[in-house]
Amino acid sequence: MFESAIGEIKKYNRIIIHRHTNPDGDAIGSQVGMKELLKKNFPEKEVYAVGDPAGRYAFIKGSTPDVIPDEYYNGALCIVLDTSAKALISDGRYATAERILRMDHHIFCEEIADVDIDEPSFESCCGVITAFAKECGLELTSVAANALYSGMVTDSGRFRYDSTNARTFTLASFLMETGYIDTAYLFRNLYSDDLSAAKLRASFVLKIKQTEKGTAYIYTTKDELASTGADIFTVSRGMVGTMADLKGVDIWVNFTETDSGVLCELRSSKYNINPVAVAHGGGGHAKASGATLRDKAEAMQVLAELDKLTEESL
Repeated sequence: MFESAIGEIKKYNRIIIHRHTNPDGDAIGSQVGMKELLKKNFPEKEVYAVGDPAGRYAFIKGSTPDVIPDEYYNGALCIVLDTSAKALISDGRYATAERILRMDHHIFCEEIADVDIDEPSFESCCGVITAFAKECGLELTSVAANALYSGMVTDSGRFRYDSTNARTFTLASFLMETGYIDTAYLFRNLYSDDLSAAKLRASFVLKIKQTEKGTAYIYTTKDELASTGADIFTVSRGMVGTMADLKGVDIWVNFTETDSGVLCELRSSKYNINPVAVAHGGGGHAKASGATLRDKAEAMQVLAELDKLTEESL
């Protein structure tokens, strides 16, 4: 599966790793994991990981991005991880590299790379990178193993989502067998809330509304976002889960206004909502997708399309 990837990596002395903007655990985990794998197994190569800050995932060791000059891209291989859309790639300089390799688990969206390894059957990009390490016989470091495990845990919903399968546990076991995984540290940083975070989550539960067809949604204006004191990612990606376990709710959406548009996080336990995201310039998975919308009017249009999807599926 990974012959073309390892072939490209062996050709280049300088490798620069990118991932999507507003990174989640899978983006950070796969980027850190890949960087650590390459540094450990190809010590003669220069390896860098770039992008916007890790945010709430800064606890993952090795997650501080490298700052490099433009000329480093001359003659370099760029590896793009965990995204299938150009607009979502953090740091547009990836396009100036001599060669681009993309490794991902999202549904294909658009042509980005010279070499594509896209495996939508995987629960996470970290799962793809772990399989890459296993198949190619690459040695794991403690930092790589913990980063990759973090991404597998978060993108599988703690091994609960439909994308979780026997291979997921085989690869998680492969990481556990290293003896490096500190589950207490990872879960404490991933899922423990302090009092202020718990209060913030409770305030968002009170904002939940439903459409006529039962789609649950939260809409947060820029003023409301500012009043929370929380960062955009905590509100947009972090609060979508407040609707995940509501009885009778098969689709839920979190809208967050920003200066550049309305961030839209779509989730479903039953329906393929990806075409709706793609129609609005986004992408992702069948049951977990996202997009950036123009305004509230487009957000309401998305809700109408989701209601139509529900109605047509009855």
